[in-house]
Amino acid sequence: MTVFVGTSGWQYRDWRGVLYPEGVPQRLWLEEYARNFAAVENNAAFYRLPERATFAEWRERTPAGFVMAVKASRYLTHIKRLKDPGEPVARLMGRAEALGDRLGPVLLQLPPTLRADAGLLDAALARFPAGTRVAVEPRHDSWWTDRIAEVLSGHGAALCWADRGGRPVTPLWRTADWGYLRLHEGRARPFPSYGRQALVTWADRIGETWRAGADVFVFFNNDVGGAAVRNAESFLRLVASAGLETAGQGGRDAAYE
Repeated sequence: MTVFVGTSGWQYRDWRGVLYPEGVPQRLWLEEYARNFAAVENNAAFYRLPERATFAEWRERTPAGFVMAVKASRYLTHIKRLKDPGEPVARLMGRAEALGDRLGPVLLQLPPTLRADAGLLDAALARFPAGTRVAVEPRHDSWWTDRIAEVLSGHGAALCWADRGGRPVTPLWRTADWGYLRLHEGRARPFPSYGRQALVTWADRIGETWRAGADVFVFFNNDVGGAAVRNAESFLRLVASAGLETAGQGGRDAAYE
């Protein structure tokens, strides 16, 4: 098993002095980020899908082995609400594929008002090129049915495990031979940090659920004040101490290298 740990995004001004040294200009933050973590979730793509040339540039700016997950455009998930997915998926993948071997999973985060529709989900997942890893994060309780689990499993798509307040807000289904976890907001101080026990619990769940050879992607979305950076570094140490393999060297603390 290999665990990829990172944050949801990297361009946060309040991370200066936390992850980014004062003398490093913002135009070099991705390079600095990639010195510390082996994976990142590009959630800016949700708001404005970058051009293909931008994805290609990100590939050139990151080292071999680095992985960028891409949050799908809100046009597909929130405006179209998964209807008529052909063109939005083709546009997304036609640009994101410029990441080459840096391209990680694609995340479909669904609107909280979108109720379960197995047919819509099945049709959307069918539009992705073979071999594309897609994680789906539903946010309405109507999605937690056996039929939805079957659709995800049929496409090799992962149910995105999600945490808010130190607790799972999704079922802990394993619907693919790889996993995806998003941690949105912890309960420790300073807010919205995660405490050690919450992180230990998630590390244990990963170790208990995934088999040797699986890839598991873990992204901290609690960016305020650099909480995501500190929690991701702590999680890397916990995962390593549990005997699980982590991707890349990662982190500024040589204790877990």
